[in-house]
Amino acid sequence: MNRTDQINAIKTAKEPWDIVIIGGGASGLGAALDGASRGHKTLLLEKSDFAKGTSSKSTKLIHGGVRYLKQGNIRLVFQALRERGILLKNAPHLVHKMSFIIPVYSWWRLLFYGFGLILYDLLAGKKRIESTVLLSRKKTRTLLPNLNDNHLVGGIAYWDAQFNDTRLAISLARSAVSSGATVINYCSVSSIVKVKGRVCGVIAKDNVSGKEYKIDAKVVLNATGVFSNHIQQMDQPDIKSNIVPSQGTHIVLDQKFMLGNHAVLVPQTFDGRVLFSIPWHDKLLVGTTDYLVDSIEDNPTPMSEEIDYILKTIGEYLKKQPSRKDILSVFSGLRPLVAKKNDKTKDISRNHSIVVSQSGLVSITGGKWTTYRKMAEDAIDIVQSVGEIENRRSKSAEIKLDGFDSSITNKNPLRIYGCFSEDILTIDSSTGNRSLGNNFYLSKNQILWGIREEMAIRLEDILARRSRCLFIDAKETIEIAPKVAKIMAEELAYGQEWVQKELREFKQVAEKYIIN
Repeated sequence: MNRTDQINAIKTAKEPWDIVIIGGGASGLGAALDGASRGHKTLLLEKSDFAKGTSSKSTKLIHGGVRYLKQGNIRLVFQALRERGILLKNAPHLVHKMSFIIPVYSWWRLLFYGFGLILYDLLAGKKRIESTVLLSRKKTRTLLPNLNDNHLVGGIAYWDAQFNDTRLAISLARSAVSSGATVINYCSVSSIVKVKGRVCGVIAKDNVSGKEYKIDAKVVLNATGVFSNHIQQMDQPDIKSNIVPSQGTHIVLDQKFMLGNHAVLVPQTFDGRVLFSIPWHDKLLVGTTDYLVDSIEDNPTPMSEEIDYILKTIGEYLKKQPSRKDILSVFSGLRPLVAKKNDKTKDISRNHSIVVSQSGLVSITGGKWTTYRKMAEDAIDIVQSVGEIENRRSKSAEIKLDGFDSSITNKNPLRIYGCFSEDILTIDSSTGNRSLGNNFYLSKNQILWGIREEMAIRLEDILARRSRCLFIDAKETIEIAPKVAKIMAEELAYGQEWVQKELREFKQVAEKYIIN
């Protein structure tokens, strides 16, 4: 996946693209793979880096959504559980099963949640991971030794899956390219081109070289998430937004606060939400919140009340309550929910929505990572009709994603690269595999691979998305940033001025991940 080759595909294109996709997050990358694998000439443009926005700031779960059962959204749960099974099959190097425990403090709740999770298993059908189990008080305390056991009755253990969101995004990008798509990061769309009132292309700018390109297309798919309305306004300036941006924040703690390999689900917080505490990279990922916000930003800032809410809520379930000084990293993402303004965010459906404007612009919004493939399939089905492209069936449910390897172990720090892990080890077999950090694994070889094979061109690309260092321990990431920048500059043939600029801009981003 070489960026120069991808840019050249734009320069040398003699015929209109079948599909031009705007947005390089989960839905956009999924659509690029789906469209290209059907044999359509597909181009994806992302204004910054792949999965820089919401798609890199998830709870890292591939799940049916237990709480959607309470909302009565059986269809979404059924669909999500099916997609969970597909991902476990097609990306075992990035998605793995995980056990979740709901601690229960009253007998009637034990029965209530137990019944709900048995239904959850039944909806999964043949794609069930393992069966739900009711736990005694003693067994729950054994599995969760740091759990506050005052008035504890027992627990319920059920199964879902965990994944690496940004690595899945990169795998989708590489898979799309392997299927014939062209995908380009740091290439923004400045306007939509129309002929006789019909959308027929875009004007795009390569944010690296500064060059502009007029790109012809049979159909344009807007998959920009919370920025969807911005693209729609290029088509219809007076259109009203139907996007309700909801901010979700997570904190990362030392795993000493909840030892063991089991995630914890708090099924009902004091304000009626759910909260997860999940083992992640030998740390503890806790979240999320669901706050309505007015402004849409690339890198939203966690609110003080969100942090307090998470600490207070999880603290009630732990023997030792964490404080702000225990937070290793904090991050926020914006969900592109589709709803009326007076809806409460926790009650808004996570179903996706696809709309077609009078001029033929197709926009997809809503949804969640678990259902990205189904979202993409539905979008391309509609794109084929709108663009009068040959109608072909989706193949994405059968495609093994880039790096597919079912044998690599969960303990291998290079597991996320799947079958390419050996290639990374041999780039520089002397010192290249030594970790630059203490609280996370990041090697010189990973940095070189990210540049050569995954289109990483900025310091943040490596430290936040090709690796998860910034999300695991923000302060240590800032400490190792000069070493990483030096390696990148040598590989990309940049001078000290580039290094200083990247370090300065990365620090501005990284400081949002630190609680002072």
